[in-house]
Amino acid sequence: MFRAILKTQWKWTRVAVLVCVVIAFALPMISLALASETRTARQFIGVMQGWGVAYAIAAATLGLVVAVAAWSSDHRGHHVYALSLPVARWRFVLLRFGAGLLFLVPPVVGLAISALIVSNDHAIPAGLHSYPFALTLRFAFAALVSFGIFFAISAATKRAAAVILGLIALVVVADVVTDAAGLHAQILERAVTYTFAYPGLLSVFNGRWALIDV
Repeated sequence: MFRAILKTQWKWTRVAVLVCVVIAFALPMISLALASETRTARQFIGVMQGWGVAYAIAAATLGLVVAVAAWSSDHRGHHVYALSLPVARWRFVLLRFGAGLLFLVPPVVGLAISALIVSNDHAIPAGLHSYPFALTLRFAFAALVSFGIFFAISAATKRAAAVILGLIALVVVADVVTDAAGLHAQILERAVTYTFAYPGLLSVFNGRWALIDV
């Protein structure tokens, strides 16, 4: 059963996964190429840290596309295929989830290989250190968090998923707008803080993501 689900799910997900592999592999290379044009170690670190947000976005996007692809066929078929299978619903969901977890692996491996290549490059200024394994583990965990959240959301109806995503976006946008307007919205600030700051659910996406640092 798992092999069949894995095979069919791969057909829906493979293009997105392959694109994510290319992006994950390219990020360390691009950041190093741009950082190599700097003149000082401080500027080098600044460029590498500036590209940190790209790793967070890539991890979040990877989890999102794999999670959405896992349920896209079921939504189109109104879950007739899933309900016709001689397995319990909870087991079918676990099989879908397990297949999706495997699809997170190729981009993570691609990032790990690229990060190791960059870490051994002679363009890195003396005195700086590379953290390929820490970056890869953080990327993998962030992708897992994103996948878990969007997998649960996508398992619901399209309307329910849209409502949940809309509420999350509304809270973030409202906090940005009130902050820009100079208004003090303590409830919104706390909501965003508890979500994106440690030990918030999405705190893994915050902070430093630099491959090369002091």
